[in-house]
Amino acid sequence: MSQNTSIETSSSFQHVRFIMVHPSHPGNVGAAARAIKTMGFHDLCLVAPRFADVLQQPDAISLASGATDVLASARIVDTLQQALAPVTMAFALTARARIIGPPACDIREAAHLSSEHLQQADRKIAIVLGTERSGLTNEDIALCQRVCHIPANPEYSSLNVAQALQLCAWEMRYALASSAGMALLPTTEGKPDAGNEPAPNEKIQALMVHWEQAITEVGFLDPAHPKKLVPRMRHMFGRNAMSRDEVDMMRGLCTAMIKTARKTRTDS
Repeated sequence: MSQNTSIETSSSFQHVRFIMVHPSHPGNVGAAARAIKTMGFHDLCLVAPRFADVLQQPDAISLASGATDVLASARIVDTLQQALAPVTMAFALTARARIIGPPACDIREAAHLSSEHLQQADRKIAIVLGTERSGLTNEDIALCQRVCHIPANPEYSSLNVAQALQLCAWEMRYALASSAGMALLPTTEGKPDAGNEPAPNEKIQALMVHWEQAITEVGFLDPAHPKKLVPRMRHMFGRNAMSRDEVDMMRGLCTAMIKTARKTRTDS
């Protein structure tokens, strides 16, 4: 896949579904829409929400905050079975250990497994989150292929459902983007700044001559007794891999130091 391919249009991202089972707070649904959109996903599915008009509730629209398109296109179904119908691997997110149920993994491992799973055509994965108060039932979890945990403080591991979804979406984005060789850092998409390029050696050496002159003028360096000051400073400047702009800045400082020292002597 090309480096220029948009993450948001990558087929892998189009095959990830986030399912909220029996959500009771419209604000959490809106926050969930925002959470997945920020990570490049768009498929939000609600199972039997408390309010039939949850997508039009003011709190949902307010907390979607720019992700109202994801909110408006969210699917609403009656059962988890319906939500999972097109899914080939589902991860049941829970904070509690389950004695009986699918194999357990943490969210980072789940993201890695998802990335591998989506390498094949006609596959779809889902992250399943339970209701705010009680989470997922054993019956819900039995419909999934993995139990998934977010490593958290064992003394207080309860996360708001929208916060948990945000963490899941971030891990999924990181795994899928890394697998596709996509950039993980933002870019200005502009022309490179020549001033940020590494300074050539001739500019560094010219700076060192100027710097030695400046610290001599201000009395910091005694040419008769230089000791190891100059070599140490050469090592310091060389170690920092200075850019062109940084060298020019230091040359300006040297000029100002020399002018100030000479003016002070003249005034005296």
